[in-house]
Amino acid sequence: MSAADTARLSSPDPASETRSAAATSPTALALVAISLLAWMASVAVFLTHPLDELPIYFARRYLVLDATSLLFVLVINTVFLGISVYMLSRERTSTLLARDIRFRATMTVLFMAVMNVGVMTNHFILLWALIEISTLCAAPLVARGDSPLPKTTAWRYMLYSAMTLAITFLGFMCLSQSADLRGLDINFQVDQLRDSLTTVKDGWQRLGLAFILFGLGGKLGLAPLYGWLPETYEGAPTSTSALLAAVQYNISVVAVFRILQVFHGFELGFVSQELLVMGYLSLIVAAVQIMAVRNYKRLIAYACVSSSGVIALGLSVGRAAAYGVVLYIVSNAFVKSLLFLTAGRMRAVYGTNEVAPLNGVIRVLPFTGLLFAVGIFALLGFPPFASFLAEMLILSGIVQAGNLMAFAVMCGMLTIIFVSTGRAVFPMLWDAPTRTGAPVVESLFTVLPKMGFVCILVMLGTYTPEPLTQLLRAVAASIAGS
Repeated sequence: MSAADTARLSSPDPASETRSAAATSPTALALVAISLLAWMASVAVFLTHPLDELPIYFARRYLVLDATSLLFVLVINTVFLGISVYMLSRERTSTLLARDIRFRATMTVLFMAVMNVGVMTNHFILLWALIEISTLCAAPLVARGDSPLPKTTAWRYMLYSAMTLAITFLGFMCLSQSADLRGLDINFQVDQLRDSLTTVKDGWQRLGLAFILFGLGGKLGLAPLYGWLPETYEGAPTSTSALLAAVQYNISVVAVFRILQVFHGFELGFVSQELLVMGYLSLIVAAVQIMAVRNYKRLIAYACVSSSGVIALGLSVGRAAAYGVVLYIVSNAFVKSLLFLTAGRMRAVYGTNEVAPLNGVIRVLPFTGLLFAVGIFALLGFPPFASFLAEMLILSGIVQAGNLMAFAVMCGMLTIIFVSTGRAVFPMLWDAPTRTGAPVVESLFTVLPKMGFVCILVMLGTYTPEPLTQLLRAVAASIAGS
């Protein structure tokens, strides 16, 4: 490392524009209050609506509260609360965020409002539109990032989103053509679309299903349409990266779940093969890229591509791995949030996303370094975290289904990812620090949301409360056809 690099790391980074004043704006407090109210409302709905009373339709049947929407409303609002507390802690110390907090808080609240309506949507076209609206809300936040060309990154993100959603809409048009040729009027409400499908092999129906899964796979970061994800997750502000990875990702998961719920008994073999191929490609791409990556935010982004590949492989198996897939998706929301928020703290102190200049992070930033290490262990599937249990259930389901090729590919690629991630991250955390001075003092607000995510991950991996277990099982049964 050069003398200039050493000097930069031993002094405050001017790019972070930290401020000594601990003033908190009313906007940041309002954001936390709104997120807390949303979380409390979601918990109240979960506690007061037994599963045997669901589904409940409202808003002229355009919205539905069922097991799937209930689970994801609970997950995304829990993540939203953690991200809001993180933004409050950063606003207290960052001049840049303090100047921009009103705009970013407003767009974040709009984004979350769209997400909450989206996961409860009972109409595919409305769901498709809300995913695009969420992209329009997120793009200005991406443009606030610290990449060399943040506006270009935001435009590319919008372009990829428009392309993948156009492919999805083309699939809906093919389904309409299939129904029209059979003399049927198609209704895209989730609970009624099944009446317009046929169990007879139909080219238009199969083509429509292929386009829908391919387009939604692009939104999930599945190969080959994954290119937007690493660039966007790296370039966006870390709070926005967490929103995209743990919130917007899940509305796309809900869309895929809705497709699986409708298409049970219709082209299941075709669905499995498409998911299997995208899962293979995603795991291979992630493994190759992680071997070469030297940027910790980009490493997390490629780990998200890997996670999408695991989910696709699990969904291709069907009933045998369904519970593991649902648990894996839920746990990954908190793993991604934990990693991006700790990465944001490291970026604020060191002023870089590169791995090489960082040494001894766990001594310079004791809590952040420790929590980042915990997040990496959870990402790699170590016990006692929920990701370990979920991966074991998925692998067990793949073996039960007799797909040894998928088992071998998943184990092989995850091993490569494990070794490559450890080689990149562990020296960064535990090597002797080059940054001089006392360890950085971290406030309670900085650590609190991340500790909450860790507690949730341990709870899901060791002892899950029975009501939550029943909810996970209900969602798994809905996508498994039983």
